[in-house]
Amino acid sequence: MSNVRVLGHVTKEFQDILTPDALRFLAFLHENFESRRQALLRARCERQRALDNGVFPTFLPETKYVRESEWKVASIPADLADRRVEITGPVDRKMVINGLNSGAKCYMADFEDSTSPVWHTLVSGQINLKDAVRKTISYTQPGSGKKYSLNATTATLLVRPRGWHLDEAHVTVNGQILSGSLFDFGLYFFHNARELALRNSGAYFYLPKLESHLEARLWNDVFVAAQNYLGIPTGTIRATVLIETILAVFEMEEILFELKEHSSGLNCGRWDYIFSYIKKFRNHPEFVLPDRAEIGMTTPFMASYVKLLINTCHRRGAHAMGGMAAQIPVKNDPALNAKFMGAVKEDKLREANAGHDGTWVAHPGLVSIAMDVFNQVMPTPNQISRIPEEGKFVTAADLIAIPKGNISYTGLEENIDVSLVYTEAWLRGNGCIPLHNKMEDAATAEISRVQVWQWLRHNRSTSDGKVITKQLVLDILASCTQKRAAATKGANKYQLAHDILVNVLTGDKFEAFLTLPCYPHIVTLQPSAKL
Repeated sequence: MSNVRVLGHVTKEFQDILTPDALRFLAFLHENFESRRQALLRARCERQRALDNGVFPTFLPETKYVRESEWKVASIPADLADRRVEITGPVDRKMVINGLNSGAKCYMADFEDSTSPVWHTLVSGQINLKDAVRKTISYTQPGSGKKYSLNATTATLLVRPRGWHLDEAHVTVNGQILSGSLFDFGLYFFHNARELALRNSGAYFYLPKLESHLEARLWNDVFVAAQNYLGIPTGTIRATVLIETILAVFEMEEILFELKEHSSGLNCGRWDYIFSYIKKFRNHPEFVLPDRAEIGMTTPFMASYVKLLINTCHRRGAHAMGGMAAQIPVKNDPALNAKFMGAVKEDKLREANAGHDGTWVAHPGLVSIAMDVFNQVMPTPNQISRIPEEGKFVTAADLIAIPKGNISYTGLEENIDVSLVYTEAWLRGNGCIPLHNKMEDAATAEISRVQVWQWLRHNRSTSDGKVITKQLVLDILASCTQKRAAATKGANKYQLAHDILVNVLTGDKFEAFLTLPCYPHIVTLQPSAKL
């Protein structure tokens, strides 16, 4: 029997999720797939070294046969046919209920970018989803006594586990730390797959941060093994892959092909995509990007990515999902709110007209705006039958075309402030925060911090002539820390966030993900009996 240890606190309630059978299933996944996960993570490092040496991405010659042969992904389940608006959010109990009740077609419960992986949050999130699948979830607001429960009609539930690069330090198998991906996927699938099938649905997932079709192949093999383990028909699982890395865009057909019987499409993960562009080309001075605010979906390299994704998905019978609207309604300023909501409408209209089959929003207040746009443009459940010709002509050069624009001092300050405020919130267990009238999560915070690092590394100046030096960045960071801490009532973690960001923003070593140096600070291990 595998030596499985749970090193996080296990309450009586948690015992219903962390059952011996569920832990055996996690051990099974670990023993069969951990070595491949580690090999793929090493391959990412090797690919980065090649990029640093000027070997830029292109379409793979060895998989040309996949791109040129005729095939389709599996047929679409009935409750995933219409995905015109999907809302995303963390897995706390109230958010799960509100997401399912939001009026959106789908709700993506997120264990990844909008969740800080605090042990209690992760296991509680699994309890919340188990109750949501069974329609028994309810919540009473402390203080007000306001009650929340599910409507008669709810959104279709999807779940995003953490990416392959993340660990779950609170569980070990034979002395090895478990993959965060397998922990999140495994517990949700083990407890809910049969129940979902009985309800004429399925275990539907979003897969983040993939960098190659081989990483998609690993997920597919996990899916096959998991279904076989529980005696569930192959194809019960469906997964939408977020194309949110600059390398994955060159392997979209191959990713769909690897997941073929489990695939339900691709999504334009726009914010992480910009982060990945900077991250992968960070050592090349010609790839320095302007202010985050100047990089939109009409920027040539972003527009090319959208065209290729829609063409790829529709030729293969899969959904092509649009990106996140990060704006949130602005209270107490009608003029600014009208401006923001107008921008959301324009963005969603662009997506619908381009051929997307649906889109993402981060706030319930945006659901009706996005829904109205897609209802107007797309009277059918989706527009997969529409294959825009322009996607056929996208080249490798188009996908990495370098955008022009300005680096402003205001943009530098805002990037540092966003990095600080998000990191502080994440360290306190909150992975999704409203800031500057946007919903910031790990993806948007990643853009902010890598831009600062990139500008500093390549000695860039702001548009008003200030050279971006290490001392300037540290001075702005210190000022932001002082202001934010002074304005915060009660305990906060701004000093710890500051200390982490000193290295993240100005260190010679580039941190692959902002959350990696933060994670040890939220791990709370304790001795526990083995399984």
